[in-house]
Amino acid sequence: MVIQVTRCWRRLAVSLPLVIGLTILTERLVEAAAVDVEAVRKSLSLAQEPAGAVTPTAAKAKLAKSPQKLVIAGRIAGKGIDPFVKGKASFAMLQLPDDHAKKPGHNADDCPFCKKRLAKAPMVAVQFVGPDGQELPIDARELFGVKQGAEVVVVGTASFNPKLALPIIQLKGEGIYIRKAP
Repeated sequence: MVIQVTRCWRRLAVSLPLVIGLTILTERLVEAAAVDVEAVRKSLSLAQEPAGAVTPTAAKAKLAKSPQKLVIAGRIAGKGIDPFVKGKASFAMLQLPDDHAKKPGHNADDCPFCKKRLAKAPMVAVQFVGPDGQELPIDARELFGVKQGAEVVVVGTASFNPKLALPIIQLKGEGIYIRKAP
């Protein structure tokens, strides 16, 4: 009798996490399916580039006292990491190279001056949320048609915590403008 009860508990211990995992996966798939991607894209995409865009470095200086609404320009990239969060309307954004990097044949990734300047600039963690305040369950690549290296301008509420080990600006996006590649 004890052996049968033990076997029963083992089966339950093995199958319960599987059932919970499948339930969570199903809930997320239903949640993602419930989101009208086209409607969300239309509500967040900006037809014109917003005025007054600042760099992540300038944004950090403005956020020294408190969170505020800002327009930040940058490129989708991560410092040695994938800038996208799979299945979420989120990405990392880095500072754009300065004017000297616009010269023909210039590669900001190989330029020691650009590397030094960009290494000091904060990263921007961009997150788009729904009306419920939860992160949208749509991959940013699918939602906006962007890829790594794309230049974007994001409008949203930004905050910065100087106590973090890495300089990261948190930006809750309210709108995005995607610059056309030259």
